[in-house]
Amino acid sequence: MKILLVDDHILFREGMRYVLQQLNSGASEIFEAGNFPDGMKLAEEHPELDMALLDLHMPGSEGALSIKSFHHRYPHIPIVVISGEDSYEIMEKAMDYGAMGFVCKNSAVPVMLNALNLVLSGGIYIPPQLLQKQGGITEKKAVAAENINLRANEYNLTTRQKQALKHLAEGLSNREIAEKMCLAEGTVKVHIATLYQILNVNNRIEAVRMAEKLKLIGNPAHG
Repeated sequence: MKILLVDDHILFREGMRYVLQQLNSGASEIFEAGNFPDGMKLAEEHPELDMALLDLHMPGSEGALSIKSFHHRYPHIPIVVISGEDSYEIMEKAMDYGAMGFVCKNSAVPVMLNALNLVLSGGIYIPPQLLQKQGGITEKKAVAAENINLRANEYNLTTRQKQALKHLAEGLSNREIAEKMCLAEGTVKVHIATLYQILNVNNRIEAVRMAEKLKLIGNPAHG
């Protein structure tokens, strides 16, 4: 497994090397850069990368816009932002611009590993702060988000989540849902990933079946 690590703090990169060796598949090669342009160059030289870990604030970076640039240039490389930022707006923007995960630097190692393993397996890791905002749960329930236990919220879905769920039941693709809801496709992915976690399911079919069972949507007509 080949991973790109781009961060301007050498000490942090050394710590991340230790974390990456604990991934389920292990990191056979880690390519490092201390600034965004060098990171882009490494991605160009190694198109076979399995994942890119990018900081937001480092030399040559324009924050979330750099995530957009990287994703546009290398759409096949999953991006996980690892940053000291914990702003909801920044997290949402990074995810909207193509990141498959956002992990705060103050996260515990097990949380970091879970996030990276999830993205490597094709999933999307949504930080608890973003889940908290999107799920509308109270501050008291924030800890539940860390364990993806939003069922404590009694399925109190947001309007956007209900719309996304309805379109899922109609069999629309992410792109079609994005057009219907006038959202970026990346934002739709975040909404759908959140729904999977709220409903404790793994795919679209399970999500629709569970939503029907819980009467969150009506049963489709059978004819």
